[in-house]
Amino acid sequence: MTDVPEFAAHATRRHTSGGARALAVLAYLVAAICILPMLAVVVASVSGGTETISHLMDTVLGRYAFNTFALVGLVATGAFAVGVGAAWLVTMTRFPGARVLEVALVLPLAFPAYVLAYAYTHVLDHPGVVQSSLRDLMGWGPRDYWFPEIRSLGGAAMMLTLVLYPYVYLLARAAFLQQSATAFLAARALGKTAWQAFFKVSLPMARPAIAGGVLLAVMETIADFGTVAYFGVQTLATGIYTSWFSLADRAGAAQLALCLLAFALLLAVLERYQRGDARYHDAGKRRQSMPRIELRGWRAALASGLCAVPVVFGCLLPAIVLFEMGLGSEQDLLSRRYIGFIQNSLILAGSAALLTVSAAIAVGFYQRLRPGPRSAAAGYAARLGYAVPGGVIAVGLIVPFAAFDNALDAWMRARFDYSTGLLITGSIWLLVGAYMVRFLAAALGAYEGGQSTVHANMDAAARSLGQTPIGTLRRVHLPILTPSLLTALLIVFVDVMKELPATLIMRPFNFDTLAVQAYRLASDERLEGAAVPSLVIVAVGLLPVILICRQVGRQR
Repeated sequence: MTDVPEFAAHATRRHTSGGARALAVLAYLVAAICILPMLAVVVASVSGGTETISHLMDTVLGRYAFNTFALVGLVATGAFAVGVGAAWLVTMTRFPGARVLEVALVLPLAFPAYVLAYAYTHVLDHPGVVQSSLRDLMGWGPRDYWFPEIRSLGGAAMMLTLVLYPYVYLLARAAFLQQSATAFLAARALGKTAWQAFFKVSLPMARPAIAGGVLLAVMETIADFGTVAYFGVQTLATGIYTSWFSLADRAGAAQLALCLLAFALLLAVLERYQRGDARYHDAGKRRQSMPRIELRGWRAALASGLCAVPVVFGCLLPAIVLFEMGLGSEQDLLSRRYIGFIQNSLILAGSAALLTVSAAIAVGFYQRLRPGPRSAAAGYAARLGYAVPGGVIAVGLIVPFAAFDNALDAWMRARFDYSTGLLITGSIWLLVGAYMVRFLAAALGAYEGGQSTVHANMDAAARSLGQTPIGTLRRVHLPILTPSLLTALLIVFVDVMKELPATLIMRPFNFDTLAVQAYRLASDERLEGAAVPSLVIVAVGLLPVILICRQVGRQR
């Protein structure tokens, strides 16, 4: 007869292994879903033949590629200059308003680039207040003067730079704060000025963090659709949408998506490599605070002005312009139509946030439970979606699921004379799945940041008390990680509210969101109307930015 304690131990081990297996299956399923769009794009591109890609190379591919690379170069340069310069000034110098500006420099993160594009077009376009005032003041006619064109490659680069430089600013600021004062003081003792010490010591030591921020800005740039589409800049992202909808060329859209995917994955590999070197700025182990340079007179005024410029043009001015435009519009935010847009946005954002954070918990806890190459591969696959533009993910999900729907419909017609139609394609849940693929990396980052605070001894204690892996997760990890999970939910929620390309391509019929409504009104040149949904999007986007600002304020 089997001893009771031995039988109980055997049952516990069986239950534990069963929970671990279920968690492994779930983690691998999430990783497979994240890889599916990329594989589907590759397969669809290859099966499309060479005629389409040859035609694209002869006609538009060169222009798409040139504009994409030019936009990347301009945004990378601008984000580097603004982000690094502002980070250095607020961390290494003293000037009037430095404490306020150090926090305010994060605020442009709340604005999608396409919202800034609507605001600045309203101000700077030919009928806008700036050019109209110039004509009235100088007595010029429409053709008597030259004015920079806002709807251009340079204009798109400016919009993207204004909202993406905070990526570089936040990482560069953290790197400068963590640097050793020893190397900087040694350079000063050797006769270097403060600026020479910055260029020869501080900047090279912060290189990995700065490069990581620039690469994040570049990945967001190649994924942007709303800004470049509204400004008429033809990039690979807009080419996918044009091929899919305007030309009904699925093979062409897939092959353009493959080009963009290859570029995005290259950037992801570079970002991963830079993250691996990110401890370099830590090497000196700061033993004393970095000396702050006291700026006076015109130097102090210049520093205040330089740090205020991106805040004013990236946040304050657009907010004022959008508010003024909204007051002059005929859009009623409380009408049944707008309540529907808000409801649709909340349904998508809430569902995507819950699904994405649940997937992040499964993948993150499985990596902790079973560390090794397999779990690491699942985690890496789950993070790839952040580097892939929304349009590419949309094409990569629609192609296989449309084939499945059509095959199932044909089989049901042949066997039962019944049409199932499109069960998955065009559904809300496929769109929510696209959001999960796109934003899972952000949720994983927030979850793993909190998970690192849970000591391994707590897991061992829970297991010794008879808890299964799922029980340990439910009773130990989740209560401790509640703040990190709420942060992850908020980040994904806001990102989905702002997301445009995947929503435009995959949304169900007559299921528009605030972002789609803003894009449609702006496309019809009804900019004052587009300001109303844009303001709601910005207001929601301020929530995670406020959390970041509070964190920045505590790091002084």
